Amino acid sequence: MSNQLTLNPYLAFNGQCEEAFKFYEQCLGGKITAMMTNEASPMGAQMPPEARKKIMHACLEIGDQRLMGGDAPAGHDSKPHGFCVSVHIADLAQAERVFQALSAQGTIQMPFQATFWSAGFGMLTDRFGIPWMVNCTKAGAAANAQ
Repeated sequence: MSNQLTLNPYLAFNGQCEEAFKFYEQCLGGKITAMMTNEASPMGAQMPPEARKKIMHACLEIGDQRLMGGDAPAGHDSKPHGFCVSVHIADLAQAERVFQALSAQGTIQMPFQATFWSAGFGMLTDRFGIPWMVNCTKAGAAANAQ
């Protein structure tokens, strides 16, 4: 038995999961490895018609990392609060490209710029309402900044 712990962000959407994950696939690279609708599940026939095409589960794999999500059941969606998806990228140009891509049609809270801990760091909320932090740590910076 392995003692390894894996944490994966699981994002909830209000009917936009498929669009969001295709957007993230373009912005972050990687590959969508799962995209199951409610109607494709064993309980599909029991779903109300308006919920059948919504995404029950999606998974985007980027290297050995996973971003997962789905459309929240009707009446159970809520605005994201109290978290950010944090992305750490070693290459400054790639980090800036990812920041710019994620911020398209979103809201920038902190422009991507050098900081005391980072060659580049920025904060944004994407067009789907998901908050992000993009970080490119300086060589020799404190390891705990990540």
